[in-house]
Amino acid sequence: MHTGLRITAFAAALAATFGAAYGVGRGVDPVVAEKAPATHDEHSRPAPEPKEGGGHGGHENTTPGGLQISENGYSLDLATPRVTAGLRAELRFTVRDGSGKAVTAYQREHDKELHLILASRDLVTYRHLHPTRAADGTWSTPVDLPRAGGYRVFADFTPAKKDAENLTLGADLAASGRYEPANPPAPDDTARADGYQVELAGSLRPGKASELKLEVSRDGEPVNDLQPYLGAYGHLVALRSGDLAYLHVHPNGEPGDGTTKPGPEISFTATAPSEGTYRLFLDFQHQGKVRTAAFTVRAGSAPAAQDSAPTAPTAPTAPAAPTEHADGHGH
Repeated sequence: MHTGLRITAFAAALAATFGAAYGVGRGVDPVVAEKAPATHDEHSRPAPEPKEGGGHGGHENTTPGGLQISENGYSLDLATPRVTAGLRAELRFTVRDGSGKAVTAYQREHDKELHLILASRDLVTYRHLHPTRAADGTWSTPVDLPRAGGYRVFADFTPAKKDAENLTLGADLAASGRYEPANPPAPDDTARADGYQVELAGSLRPGKASELKLEVSRDGEPVNDLQPYLGAYGHLVALRSGDLAYLHVHPNGEPGDGTTKPGPEISFTATAPSEGTYRLFLDFQHQGKVRTAAFTVRAGSAPAAQDSAPTAPTAPTAPAAPTEHADGHGH
């Protein structure tokens, strides 16, 4: 995941929970830490103009991340394709190379070897997780999904191999139970998260880079003491409604660079791969806790009806729980 505010098509699926949910963070993740966090020197370089169609920032990919289960010789092997809604389960998966062997060496990016995004197909439920890796290359993390239905899992990582590119691989996950999809909330420039208010300025543009500014306040007062979280004052994930094309965006600048302030404004640069409806998820840390604020935005002209229409429902269910920052292991 790259900082220079390069929209890395993070798991081709804008892992955004498109449901009426503005998240509250909980939990901090324990991930293997065999090496010190990577420096951000390479992230401080200006990002190249993203190509139309998305892709990982700084790479030649033209396909948004997360839409494929295999790419560049690597595959996502999801050992837990089904869970039961409302019950805590262990989600297990392995990244395999072209020979089928489990990958056990990764580059650390933003303090982690791998970032895992989990989003429901109707974009109502969202998780940003950091699983634990076993010595044999198996990753695992507890999950507790509140609603039945289809989900997409996105693994964002870079193999520890010379000239290796950052990849976002995606796989489908099913949560059994009674299910009724929700419609995405209407576009709004204001989101609330755990007592905080976040104002969004700017817009997504198809095929063109644009600046997004998010200002954090609490009780009507600007928050000027945001805390660094995974090497930045904020992390932004965007998911496209319909196929969950994933874009992961990082802020312009980073803590300690002499130009970036700890709030109240966090600035990002992003490029939408196409017109349509997107869900934006902002993670920020204050007073030792990570919160998530969510927005619905439209890029380009108004989307066709199918862009925001959920798949066919089965049976009614209770209203969706608020968007949560993490489940067990937090981003």
